[in-house]
Amino acid sequence: MSDIYIFKDKYEIESEEIEEIRRILAIRYAISTEGYSATKSIEISSSISRQSAVMLQENSSALTGVNITVEPIRQYHMGNLASHVIGYMGRISDKNKAEFEENGDTHEYESNDKVGQAGIEKVFEEYLRGIDGIKQIDMDVDGSITGEYVSQEAIGGTDIVLTIDANLQEVAERALAANIEKIKAGGFSKAYNAKGGCVVVTKVKTGEILAMASWPDYEPAIFYNGISTEKLNEYNQLNVWRNKAIQNPYAPGSIFKMVTAIAGLETGVTDTKERINDIGVYPAAHEPECWYYGSYGRGHGPINITQAIEKSCNFFFYEIGNRMGIDTLSKYASYFGLGRKTGIELTGEVSGVLAKRSITEDEGTPWVVGNTLVAAIGQGYNDFTPVQMAKYLSMVANGGNNVEMSIIKSVVNSDGTEVSDEQLNEFLDKKLNRPQKEDVQIDPIKEETMKAVFAGMKSVTETGTASSIFQNFDIEVGGKTGSAETSSKANADVNAWFAGFAPYDDPEIAIIVLVENGGHGYYTAEVAKEIITEYFGINAKVIHEDMTVSSEIEKIR
Repeated sequence: MSDIYIFKDKYEIESEEIEEIRRILAIRYAISTEGYSATKSIEISSSISRQSAVMLQENSSALTGVNITVEPIRQYHMGNLASHVIGYMGRISDKNKAEFEENGDTHEYESNDKVGQAGIEKVFEEYLRGIDGIKQIDMDVDGSITGEYVSQEAIGGTDIVLTIDANLQEVAERALAANIEKIKAGGFSKAYNAKGGCVVVTKVKTGEILAMASWPDYEPAIFYNGISTEKLNEYNQLNVWRNKAIQNPYAPGSIFKMVTAIAGLETGVTDTKERINDIGVYPAAHEPECWYYGSYGRGHGPINITQAIEKSCNFFFYEIGNRMGIDTLSKYASYFGLGRKTGIELTGEVSGVLAKRSITEDEGTPWVVGNTLVAAIGQGYNDFTPVQMAKYLSMVANGGNNVEMSIIKSVVNSDGTEVSDEQLNEFLDKKLNRPQKEDVQIDPIKEETMKAVFAGMKSVTETGTASSIFQNFDIEVGGKTGSAETSSKANADVNAWFAGFAPYDDPEIAIIVLVENGGHGYYTAEVAKEIITEYFGINAKVIHEDMTVSSEIEKIR
């Protein structure tokens, strides 16, 4: 006799149909593992059809103890949009309970409760959840409900209003995905096996994040009732879990060169008039080459700092880095927020690494000139997250003023009152274990310095490496391309960056685009162009500015 018939006899199941026996045994198993009594029910089915619900209600007298309840569910009306930002919900786990206990959360959870597992859903679980109500239920001896009334009203959760612009987010995601596929297909020239990427768009004066896209993404809705094994395996293979904008640090390559330029001009090791003669091979340390020498067998010749940004001349920045030294360079980079967390309101943000003397000296190895040279062009020990690069670019675009990166616009209670900034920051500091803010002091950056840097970035989009993308574009853009090798080995991946702001004369937004193994930085400039087009309504016949904050993406649960 098979096991199923042993349990059939044990539980006195009369049916002879195998599938029906299995269903009954599943209920019996749930009763034995989860517990069941007249006051503690178990769920035997969810998401039943309206027709089934009506049928059960009509036959309730014959189905003693069986009741239909209506429960709220989490819906994601905009599909995958901003999935890494919003996150997803799933059934509570022992790990969740341990985290709640560690954070001092005293709420009593049931075994079937759904809680935030990632993104905003996880960070603001305590706020989004609200407070459960209490319903008094009267039953007869058979377990049938004879009456019920509410003894304590439930309190709805808060609305978490994001700074994300839903339209801009959609454009960023679509443009990024299309760009990655185009690079893979050799749509620019040589094909590269692009592995993923991310985009961050900010308001340069405030640090508000208007879009944050990470590819590949996932579908939040499928986690609510349990993801299938097949889909889970697919997601694991694609490695969709990481928000590349905050969790993955990368060498920035040439988009770091504005730091070196600003530090050099502000400390007086060079000025806007000096012309440094790029002879191709830098005569110090390991004698690194300018990329131009590798391509054309000669250097750029005598150029000033604005031209060095336009042409991305490694030789020029080797010399500036060598003159100022690593301590000065790392101080300015730190001022721009590089190598430390931005404090954005999401889980999993990493600090990255800023090239500085202590990295080697703490290990008993002297810092050498060669380390400084490669640091000055954004390589070597430098590894930063794209959101850090977005903070840095925003500060460059606004003239060097600090901004605090944020993805939260407001937190609104169910009674319409707003959670204060002080209360919110206290909650986030504890929840995310945010470090105390570092106060790196430098003198105010001179207007002459920023003009020279801006001019170089404008030349990048007009006559330099990104000119083919922005040719005849309706808005003037300041930009910088970067192609950063992931190692010194032959055939190493080359990550592609674009950093840009617009409009040039009075910047409003800054855009960072990264494609893993994207080959060349200018390839990714197409993504920024589409975002700028959307933001400024280019080609739109009528532009209406919506002053309300009510999009689906901005209201969470």
